[in-house]
Amino acid sequence: MKNTEKLLAEKLLQISAIKLQPQNPFVWASGWNSPIYNDNRRILSYPDIRNFVKVEFAKSILENFPEVEALAGVATGAIAIGAIVADTLGLPYVYVRDTPKDHGLENCIEGNLKPGKKVVVIEDLVSTGGSSLKTVEILQNYGSEVIGMTCLFNYKFPMAVKRFHEANINLISLCDYSTMIEVAELTNFISADEAETLREWRKDPSAWTPGLPD
Repeated sequence: MKNTEKLLAEKLLQISAIKLQPQNPFVWASGWNSPIYNDNRRILSYPDIRNFVKVEFAKSILENFPEVEALAGVATGAIAIGAIVADTLGLPYVYVRDTPKDHGLENCIEGNLKPGKKVVVIEDLVSTGGSSLKTVEILQNYGSEVIGMTCLFNYKFPMAVKRFHEANINLISLCDYSTMIEVAELTNFISADEAETLREWRKDPSAWTPGLPD
């Protein structure tokens, strides 16, 4: 029987929420060459998968952070999924911008969040961890007690693992990079050589250049 991580990886691959192109890599905004691209917003268009993700997020939060009093989604990728998870759990919900709006109330936090609440952050994707932890910092500066974070997909880059450890934030992932590669190879989305290329990329993504191993 497949566990949740493997089921989710398979679903994300099937709807191209995860795209793998080891021989024709993408270029991230950071300038990195990448054999993978995540478009997790695609799950919103598939009711069965959307419901699966919603339920698994809710279960994860209840199991790992039972004292939660409010949820906060990271703009923009986690806004929608955070809202439906909050609805499932019957919790107050806000979303957090990385910078204030340049007009109106100039909010970073959108919604009504009372200071002092125990908050779990919902993120769709964690790569280097920078934007995710900026959301944590914004909430903490506001007076919230951030008790943890849940994410849909986690690359588990060493730099991100270190950042979350230093920030003392418990990050729970529904699916991660290693599991995704395992599933992609088993279901013939990629070959064994391509799987090895994907594993090599994660070791040093900023310096990786395209090309399969010899």
